[in-house]
Amino acid sequence: MKRALLTALVVLLIAVGLAALEVQRRWQQPLAIAPAGMVFEVRRGDSLRRIAERLGQAGVMEHPLLLIAYGRFAGVDAELKQGEYRLEPGMTATELLALLARGDVIHYQVTLPEGLTLAQALAVLGSDPVLERQLSGIDDERIVALTADYPGPEGLFLPETYRFARGDSDWQILQRAFAAMQQALSEEWAQRADGSPLQSPYEALILASIIERETGVPSERPEIAGVFVRRLQKQMRLQTDPTVIYGIGDTFDGNLRRTHLRDEANPYNTYRHAGLPPTPIALPGRAAIHAALNPADGDTLFFVARGDGSHVFSASLAEHEAAVRKYQLRRREDYRSKPGNP
Repeated sequence: MKRALLTALVVLLIAVGLAALEVQRRWQQPLAIAPAGMVFEVRRGDSLRRIAERLGQAGVMEHPLLLIAYGRFAGVDAELKQGEYRLEPGMTATELLALLARGDVIHYQVTLPEGLTLAQALAVLGSDPVLERQLSGIDDERIVALTADYPGPEGLFLPETYRFARGDSDWQILQRAFAAMQQALSEEWAQRADGSPLQSPYEALILASIIERETGVPSERPEIAGVFVRRLQKQMRLQTDPTVIYGIGDTFDGNLRRTHLRDEANPYNTYRHAGLPPTPIALPGRAAIHAALNPADGDTLFFVARGDGSHVFSASLAEHEAAVRKYQLRRREDYRSKPGNP
């Protein structure tokens, strides 16, 4: 009797051992991933069971129940992060779980160029094929709430390249851009030059947006800033076309007319209204903010576009008028007039 029980116990132990070895073999065997690899997405709300089922249905994992059991035993099921993952050939289930727990997702990027308006920036985000679109426009209640401490939302988002994962939204990117702008403004304001006529970081943002729209030549930003700062100090009107165009809005047809420059009803008409316009007119980059707060020294008060993106700077009205006559005669379609008579 004892011998029979002992024999049965030995057989049972052997069976258990063999079963354990088989489970271990199955667990450690590489997943069925093609030589080129594959992309697998963990979607919002996916459970470990749902992930295992989808891997099984895709033929990647022969024994999905093992993934569920081990994941729950190791506590990994509560650490899974949504996004797209690249699965490489030779990867095991253990390596897969570690990858999902680390959140090593595939990243994409979207660039908000300097000088865009907020509406244009939202269009860039909304047209991205990966980003989830949530925002309805510049009047979206979330944007309004986020920028409630300011006269409006324009200019308050830092134009940069932002990385994101599938499942992220335009609203998430915009929140990051807002936080980045707050940080940039704070840091640049702390390093501003003495004697600036700008009274607040927001005024610096307004001026930076004008500088951004006035030149496509990065090296000119400090000199452009110097002109505007000196005009403000001398209580001269800024007389800059981009502010007028911004105030005209969607009805602007590309042709800036004298009637536009005489329109006192346009609060952004810096030919008629002294000082800075009421809000930024675009999203300025950090370099433009730095230039607004650290303008180049000099005595220039005027500048005119050459037509190639660069400008001629003048200290006197006579010099400026001569430059205007010279370059307006060769005026191109992309010519933009610059601060004129005081």
